Amino acid sequence: MNGKVISQSNKQALRNPWVLGWIGLVTVVLLVNAGMISIALLTNSGLVEEDYYEKGREHERNFLKKQAARHALGWNFKLDVPEDLILGQAHTLRFNVVDRLGLAVEGLDVEVLAYRSSDADADFKLEMQAFAPGQYQARAVFPLKGVWELKLKASQADESYDLIEQRISVKPH
Repeated sequence: MNGKVISQSNKQALRNPWVLGWIGLVTVVLLVNAGMISIALLTNSGLVEEDYYEKGREHERNFLKKQAARHALGWNFKLDVPEDLILGQAHTLRFNVVDRLGLAVEGLDVEVLAYRSSDADADFKLEMQAFAPGQYQARAVFPLKGVWELKLKASQADESYDLIEQRISVKPH
């Protein structure tokens, strides 16, 4: 025999680059996984929706009903949001609405809900004020950068209509 014996007491395997490479690869994978787990535990995103099952069932039932009511109104509307939204700065959001004859729709209670799917604590609601016939506006300051969802809701008498859902992006300073 040549002196190189394969046994568990032989330490030469730890000098083999292939063995060292596999050990290094496994170590890196374990460290990355440990880091991801700790980040997941420390930065709870709050994406869990309370009563998600009931809300999901109700959503489908109401969607077609709301869509039919919105189309029956015959309103043409638009939400104007500035293109460059900057974190912490005030921006004016404008909403314009006319009926099917092109006449301004007045006397609406209009609100905008701004929410982030990743952080429910940052959600806020704005009441829009009429500044001209059929034109409403509100000033918004977004407290966090990133993607936001805007939902516009208009109410008249006892009827309420979800009119617009729009995704926007807020840039850092």
